[in-house]
Amino acid sequence: MRHFGHVPAAVRADLFHREPAEFTAAAPAATLATALGATLYSPATRPRLAEDIRKQAARGVVSMVLCLEDSISDDEVEAGEANLVRQFADLAGADLARAAEGEGSGLPLLFVRVREPRQIADLTDRLGETVRLLSGFVLPKFTGPRGRPFLDALRAAERTHGHRLFAMPVLESPDLLHRETRTETLAGIAALTAEHRERILALRLGVTDFCSAYGLRRSPHMTAYDIRIVADVIGDVVNVLGRADGTGFTVTGPVWEYFRSGERMFKPQLRRSPFLEGRAEELRTTLIEHDLDGLLREIELDRANGLLGKTCIHPSHVVPVHALSVVTHEEFSDAEDILRPDRDGGGVLRSAYTNKMNEVKPHRAWAERTLRRAEVFGVAREDIGFVELLTAGLAG
Repeated sequence: MRHFGHVPAAVRADLFHREPAEFTAAAPAATLATALGATLYSPATRPRLAEDIRKQAARGVVSMVLCLEDSISDDEVEAGEANLVRQFADLAGADLARAAEGEGSGLPLLFVRVREPRQIADLTDRLGETVRLLSGFVLPKFTGPRGRPFLDALRAAERTHGHRLFAMPVLESPDLLHRETRTETLAGIAALTAEHRERILALRLGVTDFCSAYGLRRSPHMTAYDIRIVADVIGDVVNVLGRADGTGFTVTGPVWEYFRSGERMFKPQLRRSPFLEGRAEELRTTLIEHDLDGLLREIELDRANGLLGKTCIHPSHVVPVHALSVVTHEEFSDAEDILRPDRDGGGVLRSAYTNKMNEVKPHRAWAERTLRRAEVFGVAREDIGFVELLTAGLAG
């Protein structure tokens, strides 16, 4: 897998000062947590799920969640489980064919969102050898008491099948939202996730559930950070669970609910040139008209507030998330300056771009996080911005 791997090599060379690195599902947890990017959700009941997965991987998706929870009705769960087993067998057959031709799997990181702990053992048993295609499980409505049976089941499945499985808990419980129970709930989550640190890949935020508890829904012109009760929860989650002192985890951005047929709408413009030949402002206007302006602002606010990656429910959201995840040349320059070995003693220096102060000790954690992101998303060339990355990603 490689971010922007679906873009032709010659175009990547024009875009990147340092290209995104390749990685596999066997990479270290820290690499995978950073590389999740836009995690695309899909109902597990889709009849052509294997074909959909391969198609989305070819368009640049590197992580997917196959959902057995809120995206399907209660009476569809059994059929969804059976469908997953069939579709994984299909994926495994194609995977063997690619391996025989000396190619990689071509599959994204795959996770299953379950409803109950018992589903973990049941599904891994039914998947049999194809469990090797599974990277882990998404655990809904996660709290300390509710989360322990899920993590115990995950650990048991790992041991039974000899295959590494990660957990991605979803923080969406009313106990986390309500102020009178939030502190205790966060403490319980922190204690349990610390106990299972090696298998917690990332923590995901269920902002739709938070809004639901108060009968709220944000418009396409508002971000999650404009809803004060939601913004308060995000801040507290990052405060307790997203610290940069070695105790924290990757916390991913909330879902963006709005979409149109974005990719198809962009395609006619993108055929002329991979960089739109200076028509950047036209593309910006198109993005706003297609209700993506709110998404772009929310992605920027996610990163400003300590979140990385994003839950996505539509393919048109994937490339914008990835384009805004690429490290700019200026960010990379600052991070490298801050982390130079001769700066270990601290101090203050003017940035190479001569537009800011880089203070070595306070900015070190930011610089380390930026270089991890640079490894998997790449570093843009000095004259390359979001519009060029978005255009190339959509055209690829």
